[in-house]
Amino acid sequence: MTSFRLSDRARALVAALFLVVLIAPSDPAFGTPRAEVAPSGASLGGAVGHDEGPGPVGAAEEMPQGEWPLAPQPEIVRRFDPPDAPWAAGHRGVDLVGAPGAVVRAAMAGTVAFVGVIAGKPVVSVDHGATRTTYEPVVATVAEGDPVAAGAALGRLGVAGSHCFPGACLHWGWIRNADALPR
Repeated sequence: MTSFRLSDRARALVAALFLVVLIAPSDPAFGTPRAEVAPSGASLGGAVGHDEGPGPVGAAEEMPQGEWPLAPQPEIVRRFDPPDAPWAAGHRGVDLVGAPGAVVRAAMAGTVAFVGVIAGKPVVSVDHGATRTTYEPVVATVAEGDPVAAGAALGRLGVAGSHCFPGACLHWGWIRNADALPR
């Protein structure tokens, strides 16, 4: 049997195409809430639910709790804006205000799946099993394959490539891994 393995670039492209919000508004002006934030940290509940495509990962299970990737709890300056189609333009994550050089931390425990540059921006991605969190622009202090605990440092927030340039903000996404999607 021939095995098929996506290259790092292809995995990154798949990740970019299927970003789903980790934190989204509960403001009715922005539509149906996608996630709620618990006082103890970021709740990932409901974030993968989507009206189109596959259902939420682990729908019958309790959704995991996570940590904010920046401290103190950051302001959300741009919210998730789902595209009309998987290949269409949209904002597949949220932008969080941060200070240049701030430590960026893993939202949940997992394994570093990708460290590299996508579209000129340094990106770190952490695999949590059926899902993956993404962080950009982050100058990594971790390497692919490194195990990380929730709250572990992944790197430092960059300014170059930031959605908030000349300031700094973290683009933070949560996606279903390609292996979890129907083929």
